[in-house]
Amino acid sequence: MEQTHSVTAEETVNTPGRMPLNAGDTGYGSVAGPGLTGSVGASESAPLLIPVGDGEPIQRWEPMSKEELEVAAGGPGWRRVRCYLVLLFWLAWVAMLATSIAIIVMSPRPVATELKWWQKSLFYQLQPDLFTDKRSEGSEGINAVSEQIPYLQSLGIGALILEGLFDKGPSHPNLTASDGKVGTLPQIQRLVAESNKAGLKVVLDFCKVDHSGNQDEAGNADKLSNLSATTDHELRFWLQQGVAGFAICDTDAAYSEKTLMEWRGVFKEFSSEGEERIVVVKQTSGALPPLNNATLVDVVVRSILPPSNHRLSAQEVADAIEKHLQTKEEDIWPSWTVGGNASPDLKKLLLVLMMTLPGSPAVQYDEDLDNRQNLSMKVGSSPGENNTSVSHTDKEKERRLAVALFTSLSHSRAREEALLYGSFTFLPFNSSTNASSSDYSPAAPPPPPVLAYLRSWGCVHFLILLNVGPEPHALEPTWAPRLPKAGVFMTSTGMDRLGTTALDSVTLRPHEAIVIKLFETGSYS
Repeated sequence: MEQTHSVTAEETVNTPGRMPLNAGDTGYGSVAGPGLTGSVGASESAPLLIPVGDGEPIQRWEPMSKEELEVAAGGPGWRRVRCYLVLLFWLAWVAMLATSIAIIVMSPRPVATELKWWQKSLFYQLQPDLFTDKRSEGSEGINAVSEQIPYLQSLGIGALILEGLFDKGPSHPNLTASDGKVGTLPQIQRLVAESNKAGLKVVLDFCKVDHSGNQDEAGNADKLSNLSATTDHELRFWLQQGVAGFAICDTDAAYSEKTLMEWRGVFKEFSSEGEERIVVVKQTSGALPPLNNATLVDVVVRSILPPSNHRLSAQEVADAIEKHLQTKEEDIWPSWTVGGNASPDLKKLLLVLMMTLPGSPAVQYDEDLDNRQNLSMKVGSSPGENNTSVSHTDKEKERRLAVALFTSLSHSRAREEALLYGSFTFLPFNSSTNASSSDYSPAAPPPPPVLAYLRSWGCVHFLILLNVGPEPHALEPTWAPRLPKAGVFMTSTGMDRLGTTALDSVTLRPHEAIVIKLFETGSYS
């Protein structure tokens, strides 16, 4: 009886000498071997090696339903939270807006004082006979002043004080006629008309002109009455011509309440809003004689330097300036002029001082501001004189710097509120001198101090530094700690300081004045 032996596939593969089943042209499995061909579909055993499933289902995107969104967002309670957050945002925004408005309304801020025309004007005092120069060509006297009106207006001058037009003798003068030295009456009328047309006010100087006339021992009352009537007629005559006012001295007989009251009565007939007629009083003494009614005088011209026959020293100039800076002015509107005799080195410094003090500056005639000086210099020189030519070149350069400084100061004063009606604060100054200590002996007086003050309006401050002495000064780091630390140069006597600067790095040159504009952050502007 023969026994049968079944051979498994594993034995067939592992047993040498045995031929594998299904060995033929078609390979076994789904992967064909080298030199063989085959496929899954051609093999009966393919399903055994590579199971084929039904495949993964394709997921399609579908929007969430309302119920699903509410579940994802936390349900109806989350909607209430969002509404509360939106409401809280708008309530906070409205609260911040209301707080900002309350801060702006309740915060202190400067109130601009309405200024009259003479409080905003720059007065220019000149004598027309100074324009009578035989070396120059063209018009002279009153006609020369008329021709310079556009130029004077370009410098920022707002009013002219014409001096020396009338006699100052003991007999009562005729104030409706000129002495003929500088021009005739029609020429003066033409000057007033052209000045008014250009927006330049004209003030006639009656200072030291005798308005009372000679009186006999009995004091003829009829004569005094006639003189008063004559003065009334003369005032009306010039007011009709368009004159803006009259200047008198505090020593004149017209400086009395009775006379000024009469003048005021005449002024009312010719005054209108913006065209008020004024009385300018020149103070010649240390103190102005009091008046019971201060409103009778509009402007008081005060001298910064005391009258002196000799040239004042730097220390005397510094003392005079400091005295005025520490003195509180009266209710009468002040106007500043240099007055005394100072060194030419301090000429520009005093100009900066006048232009930045509270009040209206009254600048005396300066030949450096006369554009006719170019013509005079050309007439006086010859082509062959080299030294003269060089000196004239230096003179012209100096004149241009003087005009640039004057124009810069006048225009800054016209557009800056702090310089027009800002507050004034005198600053005690501490400085370090850059000069060697060996330059001073123990017996020698100390150098004049540097003077400083502020003109402030809101958060804008103008710092004015004046070095009257002949030595340079540097600012101490601890000086004025409450001031802003930096600013921008507005102008200087040398017209060579530009751009921003830190106060700690400022060093003043000898006889130099500097104007720096400071900004205080975080304050009302």
